[in-house]
Amino acid sequence: MTHIISGRELWQWRNQAVAASLKANISASELNWLLKEIAGLDSLSLRLESFKNQPEIKLSLPFFELNQLWQRRLIEKVPVQYLLGITHWRNFSLTVSEAVLIPRPETEQIIDIVLAETSGGINFQGNWADLGTGSGAIAIGLAESLTKSTIHAIDYSPEALSIAKTNAEKLGFAERIKFYQGSWFEPLAELQGKLSGIVSNPPYIPAGMIPDLQPEVALHEPHLALAGGEDGLDCIRHLINTAPKYLQNGGIWLIEMMAGQADTVAKLLHSQGNYQRISIIKDLAGVERFALAYIGD
Repeated sequence: MTHIISGRELWQWRNQAVAASLKANISASELNWLLKEIAGLDSLSLRLESFKNQPEIKLSLPFFELNQLWQRRLIEKVPVQYLLGITHWRNFSLTVSEAVLIPRPETEQIIDIVLAETSGGINFQGNWADLGTGSGAIAIGLAESLTKSTIHAIDYSPEALSIAKTNAEKLGFAERIKFYQGSWFEPLAELQGKLSGIVSNPPYIPAGMIPDLQPEVALHEPHLALAGGEDGLDCIRHLINTAPKYLQNGGIWLIEMMAGQADTVAKLLHSQGNYQRISIIKDLAGVERFALAYIGD
């Protein structure tokens, strides 16, 4: 069902909403995103404010609900992605809810690293695991890039898995991705020694830091997917110690981590003894964000 509002009415409301967002230290770009999705406006008409001359604009929900959504963004600090139930990541539109982390732009680089490392290598087109899949973003990115691989996506949260399955089905990857509820490698006992690669964006924030994060994160994103123990490295240690049992010789180990953890993660990989060609990769902002290693040769 569509709901009609005049362009001038929507323009007047947007002006008021922009002023309120500035007071709340929230970017007006988030408001524009809301209007793109709900009112079907494009970037140019928003920038030039030319939409105010349209006699009618069709909204996908009643105007009062649009206003309520923006009030929740201002007052409750709910991320706009949760308000809309979608986020854009790489070339995908993904369903999200407060059961999953909002996939971050920097995490997109994980797929680029995998592509660079596996280019032309048929040995990497086997079984891959995405550990802690959340919304399924990484698993879907892997399925799109590694066209002959089977992706095994694991999450401890049944609610998160439901979101991930929805995304895989919506985007046409349901047959290429297998989903498992469980803790890390536990559901993959039959794949010991058979994985071509594992990737993960694990919880890596020290638990004591969670309350001090911005309210959009601390109040709304799932703490299970954020907190990595006292020093933030509990899950990463587990992945380092457990992965050699599951990766085939020459298999790839790749994780995302927090700024400031790179030196410790590199030392943990070296001391474990099974990893070779260990490297730290910076994200586009220059932060040491990813740790990459190979099993055996």
